[in-house]
Amino acid sequence: MRTLFEKVWDAHVVRAAEGEPDLLYVDLHLVHEVTSPQAFDGLRLAGRGVRRPDLTLAVEDHNVPTTDGPVTDDVSRAQLDALRANCAGYGIRLHSRGSAGQGIVHVVAPEMGLTQPGTTVVCGDSHTSTHGAFGALAFGIGTTEVEHVLATQTLPVARPRSMAVEVSGALPPDVTAKDLVLTIVATLGTGGGAGHVVEYRGDAVRALSMEGRMTVCNMSIEAGARAGMVAPDDVTYSYLERRPHAPRGAAWEAALDAWRSLPTDDGAAFDTTVAIDAAGVRPFVTWGTNPAQAVPVDGVVPDGDPRALAYMGLAAGTAMRDVPVDAVFVGSCTNARLEDLRAAAAVLRGRRVHAGVRALVVPGSMLVKSQAEAEGLDRVFADAGFEWRSAGCSMCLGMNPDVLRPGERCASTSNRNFEGRQGPGGRTHLVSPPVAAATAVLGHFGTPGDLA
Repeated sequence: MRTLFEKVWDAHVVRAAEGEPDLLYVDLHLVHEVTSPQAFDGLRLAGRGVRRPDLTLAVEDHNVPTTDGPVTDDVSRAQLDALRANCAGYGIRLHSRGSAGQGIVHVVAPEMGLTQPGTTVVCGDSHTSTHGAFGALAFGIGTTEVEHVLATQTLPVARPRSMAVEVSGALPPDVTAKDLVLTIVATLGTGGGAGHVVEYRGDAVRALSMEGRMTVCNMSIEAGARAGMVAPDDVTYSYLERRPHAPRGAAWEAALDAWRSLPTDDGAAFDTTVAIDAAGVRPFVTWGTNPAQAVPVDGVVPDGDPRALAYMGLAAGTAMRDVPVDAVFVGSCTNARLEDLRAAAAVLRGRRVHAGVRALVVPGSMLVKSQAEAEGLDRVFADAGFEWRSAGCSMCLGMNPDVLRPGERCASTSNRNFEGRQGPGGRTHLVSPPVAAATAVLGHFGTPGDLA
């Protein structure tokens, strides 16, 4: 009897030796402009080529501006130019800025059908765990490891332990996948998942859409986990069917047979099990400077980490609903898919952003952007006072023009609230898309239920 993680891991071990990490075969290698230049330089210095360019996909996302016009930052422009030259030189597919397939790498690969159950996926980006929502083993790697995968299509990795996060019951109607994962991270702490691959299980997880499952798996790293996974099921297959790179015809039927064997066997043992009662999950918001420092929106700032309180400019005992915001950001590889934009737009329809609040929405890919525009969501956002942008990582991190000014407070649907994450001195509070939208209208933290 084996777990989902064990089945995928075992199927990809190329070499195992006592006292050494296992050598894993990599099915899909995702590349972007920030962590790849040094890796390609290493290949050239060693006189090596890319082993499987057909299993490598490059996307421009971190540094790209989300408005029209040239890239004005010298470092960003150099990294983008280097990625383009490297991909052209080594025959790697690249979705560059302005192309129909461009977007955040962890949004683009799933929507193309490249992320599939039972595969291994790596990328020089910590939120690669997103792809585990499909029953893939997906994790972030460092620059040296990026070079190793480019050269060999393999990676030496010490075998992690396994953890089950069992979410029993049903989530309340006003609770989203983002609220669930913030609850999980707050329960585990930033190091609670260290050394583990987490499988999210239970009725509440099975009830999530693929977009919701990707949101949960995306933030596995925020609890210190190596990866997060959800066993594939009919929700997974329905999402993948007829995607551009999904199997077709007889190959699809064969793939289904293989994928249906992946879920954890009855009676298989996990090294650690954590239980979450779905009925107790509420809309959440972070108050501090790591994603585990979070409370329900109807809660108060706890008497916690003094450094975090000082940086965030908050006093213990303050009601979260009394905390005003300067900016609202809907986007990132956590919450920039079509379902997320629909959820935010549903709250904003017929309403206006509070005076003095800067609000922007950034689709996770150019495909999401076109789909949202076909549904008229761009007009809903614009009429409400949001800026409608092109695809990119945007305000998730301070590596492009979309940054906070020092001292500004932002309700963000992204995944990290570290000091300076959204710009030097910026204060980030992580929330779900509906809470972000409601907060934009109210001018302070709140839920859709708080709107008249």
